[in-house]
Amino acid sequence: MNRRDVGLTLPWMGAGTEFLTSVVDALPDDALPGPSVLPGWTRAHVVGHVARNAEALTRLATWARTGVETPMYDGPDQRAAEIESGAQAPVERLRRELTTTAGDLDVALAALDEDGWQAPVRSVLGRALPAAEVPWMRIREVWLHAVDLDAGATMDDLPGEVVDMLLDDVTGMLSGRAGCPAALLAPTDRDRTWNLGTDAGAVGVRGEAADVLGWLIGRGDGAPLSAGGGLPTPPRWL
Repeated sequence: MNRRDVGLTLPWMGAGTEFLTSVVDALPDDALPGPSVLPGWTRAHVVGHVARNAEALTRLATWARTGVETPMYDGPDQRAAEIESGAQAPVERLRRELTTTAGDLDVALAALDEDGWQAPVRSVLGRALPAAEVPWMRIREVWLHAVDLDAGATMDDLPGEVVDMLLDDVTGMLSGRAGCPAALLAPTDRDRTWNLGTDAGAVGVRGEAADVLGWLIGRGDGAPLSAGGGLPTPPRWL
């Protein structure tokens, strides 16, 4: 699987948007100011962040289409201020913007032709990438933040293909970080494995793929998993 294959990622993005929206729609208004699973963030923070993320990714899609540089954010201060401002917005505005910003992103991506998908843009961390990675960036936001709302969604709700591509993505990213432990991730419901860190002295980690991913990215305590000698502690993902 290729995270730049928009034939795969656009449908996963759309399904994730629908799933997240359904989770938010099921929450009563007085639940949105309640805590999410993210430290220091309410559910309103999460919803506001997802809306602002859609706007930021729309800027990347516009950049790819027009060639006029429009970064995701002017800087980290803008991003933090927008998230905090959004969290304080009236509930009806939060709900409305979650939907309208996602729709605007759909429109912006639909306007890209083959050249536009290959046009170079930059992530919030300054990494150069083709616009074809934008749907994958959004997939991570909508599916994982649905879980972060602490409103009934779990890692088991993620499509299997999204879990597998996240394992590809996360193991590759974490393995390059200092202090990353060596582990062989061998989900019991998959016919393949993933390497974390180097192979030297790798600990075997077993369990269902969704639980392995949840432990790896801090969305689970690893209790359903087994590992010889105990679970290692992976570096912080994001």
